[in-house]
Amino acid sequence: MATDIDKVYISTFERTLRHLAQQSITRLRPYVTERATNGTDHGWERLSASSSTSKAAGLVATPSTGGTYSRRLSIATTEHAGDSTQQEDIVQMLIDPNSNQAMSLAMAIRRAWDTAILAAATGAATDGDGGAVAYDTVNQQIVAGSEITFDLVTQVQEKFLENDIELDVEKVFVIGPKQVRKLMQLTEQTSSDYVHREALQRLSSTGICANWMGFTWIMSTLLNINAGSPDTIDCVAFTKRGIGMQVNRDMLVRVAEDPTQSFAWRIYCASTFGVVRTEDEHVVWLQVDNT
Repeated sequence: MATDIDKVYISTFERTLRHLAQQSITRLRPYVTERATNGTDHGWERLSASSSTSKAAGLVATPSTGGTYSRRLSIATTEHAGDSTQQEDIVQMLIDPNSNQAMSLAMAIRRAWDTAILAAATGAATDGDGGAVAYDTVNQQIVAGSEITFDLVTQVQEKFLENDIELDVEKVFVIGPKQVRKLMQLTEQTSSDYVHREALQRLSSTGICANWMGFTWIMSTLLNINAGSPDTIDCVAFTKRGIGMQVNRDMLVRVAEDPTQSFAWRIYCASTFGVVRTEDEHVVWLQVDNT
């Protein structure tokens, strides 16, 4: 038997590229109010609640009890990503690097949309005069001091009720992986004594019953985690009216040869958009332990 047969062994490779684990879609954009626009900023017009007064006699002066007008501004910025592929790389590879790079860059832009939405939910908004409007931490934030519980979920719902948000308005609750795990351990979420048996058989991709406690539950790894002892995570619940997103340009993808760089292929992806918190009453910030 030849002792050097290993020298003619071969290696085989996949013809399909695996994209490593990552969020590939936008999970939050379908749940905000979206406007297509061309402006550098977009004004979201607002009118506060009006009041009424009793009419004490006939032919009295018309009262002036209307609401107050205000405006929030979303300001457009551009997120972009890019890469290059040399001509000699393509002829030495089994896979198509350009299409796979374009797909990977598009995933990055979709995550940027979600990151901007989460930042706008609890960050400072911009008013019509360009001033900063801080998040109302007194009335709209719940600092739990514990892990997420059934009672905390009801507290978030209570905030919406106090703000006169209608019960049938779709509400989204964005939580992290550890909060999903905690909710999956709750009897109130897993027992047919509390939820319909059919709902338990059709759990969402997060493992939470659809519309449980009146929320669409979304798991995100993009939520802000505050390092400490213990760590806390900024979960957020909102309605479609709570956050506005202007989209000047959706997803732009270009793949072209660059004659200035040995005709290397340039892959480019970009999106121009702006996000702002439009109605504070429609956004509730829940800060829970992330231990």
